[in-house]
Amino acid sequence: QVQVVESGGGLVQAGGFLRLSCVVSGRILSINAMGWYRQAPGKQRELVASITGGGSTKYVDSVKGRFTISRDNAKNTVYLQMNNLKPEDTAAYYCKADFIFVRNDRFNQTLAWGPGTQVTVSS
Repeated sequence: QVQVVESGGGLVQAGGFLRLSCVVSGRILSINAMGWYRQAPGKQRELVASITGGGSTKYVDSVKGRFTISRDNAKNTVYLQMNNLKPEDTAAYYCKADFIFVRNDRFNQTLAWGPGTQVTVSS
């Protein structure tokens, strides 16, 4: 069974920082692109940052210079370092991973989401 699980959310004051982690577990053969999304109440889910298998990164304009996405392929983990947090960063943060896994001795490719982790930034 494969799982995508986020951790690291919490309550922080404006100007503070948090580091989110997302682990893909199971019989994973390889992980391609991974991304962090967020969804605030009453708003659509938006892509915050993404990283390809080769390490290329993209960010939404509102987090450029404050957030950094990185990955540890040996640990099947992607991170989101969030600095100088603002109240408008408050949202549930979700990880999405594009990966290949083994099931019943066959290779399968899938896009999977984690259940999310809440980030709340107080002013």
